[in-house]
Amino acid sequence: MTKYGFLGIGIMGKAMVTNLLKAGLDVTVWNRTPERCTPLVDMGANQAQTPAEVIEACDITFGMVSDPEAAKAVCLGEHGVAQAMTAGKGYIDISTVDSDTSRALCQTIQGKGGRFLEAPVSGSKKPAEDGALVFLCAGDESLYRDAAEPLGIMGKKSFYFPEIGQGAQIKLVINMVMGTMMTAFSEGLALGEQVGLQKSDILEVLAQGAINNPMFQLKGPLMAANTYNPAFPLKHMQKDMRLALELGEKHNQPLNTVAAANELYLKAKRNGSDDEDFSAVMKVIEKK
Repeated sequence: MTKYGFLGIGIMGKAMVTNLLKAGLDVTVWNRTPERCTPLVDMGANQAQTPAEVIEACDITFGMVSDPEAAKAVCLGEHGVAQAMTAGKGYIDISTVDSDTSRALCQTIQGKGGRFLEAPVSGSKKPAEDGALVFLCAGDESLYRDAAEPLGIMGKKSFYFPEIGQGAQIKLVINMVMGTMMTAFSEGLALGEQVGLQKSDILEVLAQGAINNPMFQLKGPLMAANTYNPAFPLKHMQKDMRLALELGEKHNQPLNTVAAANELYLKAKRNGSDDEDFSAVMKVIEKK
């Protein structure tokens, strides 16, 4: 029986591991804050003290952390993934990072004889809970095939791209579009309210047209109720916007709309909305 590891038990990681355990897979978990693993241990997961211990115990390990710095620390740091990596073992980084970070992790893992796959996910808390994430994979194709079972449990669709870094790049493209859509959506709701329209009426009309989408359906009623419980924290969206802007600069592609939206997320962070849902950007758009 294949043994799986999972590093990073945050909002997404907890939901993903829960689905793996419900499916009967053997899973060993680690988190920087160990007590976050307790509910999963109660469900049958094993708990390790370091990322290296997870790698030693498992055939394939997933890493789901907050940003490129955390991804490098977990992989390259003391008692990290690379320290215990050996031939035949696999490491799948499902964090949202830049392509340079993915390439650096890949080079290190391959240098240890291991297999590496980047597989950032499209989706937030609810899709993670429902096993409906989308995985954007690139790297070792044999590892992609060997990980088909857990990827199928955690997600509804997986894509494979031939060149390492392409998974990270498409994820940044998706998130920068989502982030700018949210700011435009927020501005529309705010303007409507200023001229005397009800947010509920705006949402109902939007739902009938060509621009209707699941994000508006899910977030709109919560925003109308000033409810911003984090499904995808604002600080992570701002990080992804920043990485997308850096990617655009590297390739001489102007991203004017993204740059303007990023300023709103930065303002929201300064106003204390870091750990709220990214839809809390509405707070700095509304005229109170």
